[in-house]
Amino acid sequence: MKKRIVALVLSLALCGLTACAEDKPAAEEKLQTESTEIVDDSSKEETAEAEPVIEEPAAEEPEDAEPAEEEADETEVRVGAMSGPTAMSMVKIMDDAENGNTTVNYMFSELMTDASAFVAPLTKGELDIACIPSNLASVIYNKTEGGIEVLATCNLGVLNVVERGESINSISDLSGKTVYMTGQGAVPEYTVRYLVSQSGLDFDKDLSVTWCADTTEALSYINADENAVAVLPQPFVTAACAQVEGLRVALDLNSEWDSLDNGCSIITGVVVVRKEFANEHPQIIRDFLKDYEASIEFANTDAEAAAALIEKYGIVAKAAIAQKALPGCNLSFKSGNEMKETLSGYLGVLFEQNPASVGGSLPADDFYYTE
Repeated sequence: MKKRIVALVLSLALCGLTACAEDKPAAEEKLQTESTEIVDDSSKEETAEAEPVIEEPAAEEPEDAEPAEEEADETEVRVGAMSGPTAMSMVKIMDDAENGNTTVNYMFSELMTDASAFVAPLTKGELDIACIPSNLASVIYNKTEGGIEVLATCNLGVLNVVERGESINSISDLSGKTVYMTGQGAVPEYTVRYLVSQSGLDFDKDLSVTWCADTTEALSYINADENAVAVLPQPFVTAACAQVEGLRVALDLNSEWDSLDNGCSIITGVVVVRKEFANEHPQIIRDFLKDYEASIEFANTDAEAAAALIEKYGIVAKAAIAQKALPGCNLSFKSGNEMKETLSGYLGVLFEQNPASVGGSLPADDFYYTE
């Protein structure tokens, strides 16, 4: 019995060992497989860490995003003006430019005393912007076949009737008088002709006009004749009144014109630009118009400071004279449709007096600058 039990135990043990021997390769294979899988996972992680980081492309700006600020236009802007009210309108720009306080690179030419001196520089492209008589602007426009356009007005009427007595109180009082004038064939002549005709007089028959080469010649006549009557512009009138005892302003022709209520004003001076320049540099033109409006506002609201600059830049010899003259210079900034309406009306009056005064024909709409 004992022998049978021992034999059974040995038999069972042998079977167990056999089973273990058979399972060992499978177990080792399983372990090996699991170990390989772990190594593979680790290898994958290392590979992922070694790969370069790929940046996502920048998102495109939405269509309605603010545009980038335009680069400043450093183009040199060559500017001209006549000695007198047109240059007086620019003194703040002159001073700001000299002190580096402008966004525009202004270069001012020497002040001119003869309006015709602007024709060649504007026609040849030697000036970009200029303050000139309104009728000359029309003449140059026609001469260049639309090569310039008006940006804004400079000033309204600047003509005064002066005398040493008390005989002139209206335009009709000029009848039978010898009148000394400058500006034959230009704005002064045609302005006075129109006002005289509106008063019922004939300029050529009822007045005896002596044309003077310049204001200095006219002043010599006034000095020599205490009964002399003259039509002269500001600021010369103020200077003459300071020199000639008893000389007074009898009539402000700007006021006389406005009293007619004819739908327009006297526009003595305008600021023009070469059209090619304006098309190439629109931001400069926008900046200039802001500067110019501010300059006229400065001259009209701070006459003392403006007068000091007017003397500094040699426009008028003495600041005291400039300060007294400024109100009579009627500096006025008008642009856009307002400028077009009043200027076109005034040029129409000049055209009726003499078509040659505006260059033979009235300018088309492209003469008047708009954005």
